[in-house]
Amino acid sequence: MSKFKWDGNNIPNQKDRTAIVTGSSSGIGYEAARVLANKEAEVIIAVRNTRKGEAAMKKIKEQNKNANVSVMVLDLASLESIKKFAAEFKKKYVRLDLLINNAGVMIPPYSKTADGFELQMGTNHFGHFALTGLLMDLLNKTENSRVVNISSAAHKYGSLDFDDLNWENRRYKAWNAYGDSKIANLYFTYELQRRLHKSGSRVLVTASHPGWTATDLQRHSGLFNFMNKFFAMGLEQGTLPTLRAAVDDEVKGGEFYGPDGWQEWKGNPVVVESNKLSKDSSIAQKLWDVSENLTGIKFNLD
Repeated sequence: MSKFKWDGNNIPNQKDRTAIVTGSSSGIGYEAARVLANKEAEVIIAVRNTRKGEAAMKKIKEQNKNANVSVMVLDLASLESIKKFAAEFKKKYVRLDLLINNAGVMIPPYSKTADGFELQMGTNHFGHFALTGLLMDLLNKTENSRVVNISSAAHKYGSLDFDDLNWENRRYKAWNAYGDSKIANLYFTYELQRRLHKSGSRVLVTASHPGWTATDLQRHSGLFNFMNKFFAMGLEQGTLPTLRAAVDDEVKGGEFYGPDGWQEWKGNPVVVESNKLSKDSSIAQKLWDVSENLTGIKFNLD
């Protein structure tokens, strides 16, 4: 483990900055929203369930009455909802400093999104791809803006089958489908950063993973819920890779942050390496083209 311990004390004041955190009514997203709000950012809790979002907002404001937090409806399993959210956000805000693409589903039973995508790929990748594309103009206009995509160590189980991305012709394996969506998050991170760099944009795109952190995401796995007691980090520590990727001035575009302990399960947030397959730029380009075609969202990177 590295000797330098990066933690909440290293986070600079975020006054006058606007942040969207998707899926922030619980877990890593909630903790990221809470910390950023306490550092004086204006935070938008972007969630499908507004009742849960408002409960999260209330909790943050109970801890800090000056917190500038609001809730907006966003269902990442629906392109219509994503378009509506982006249009409403642009009516209210003239800047976007930080987009944390955190929301996700993990190993649910097989189902599809409103647009016919397998639920995990549809929510975890296509939904965030579309959202980022629709907000790209605001990110480009905002100095020092950043996108953080939350991946997972499970990206190592991912291997995209472009002939059957929606698992219609294979026996569904929820863990493999989850791994596919998480390696897709990395392909998206690396490819978007390459394209932004080429276009001369100064927007930074990073990725993170929380190691083994106890969250509601694991509700579909009895084994994980049981093992959490022995191996999992608490939320505060597990959110640090995301926060470091989001706010550390030393961060470079295309970097991936995770814990520095054994198997990257626990520890201090540092730059980690994703696997070799995730760095295949030809797969990343192909996924980009497929994502634009399937979502109908084209990125304006000028």
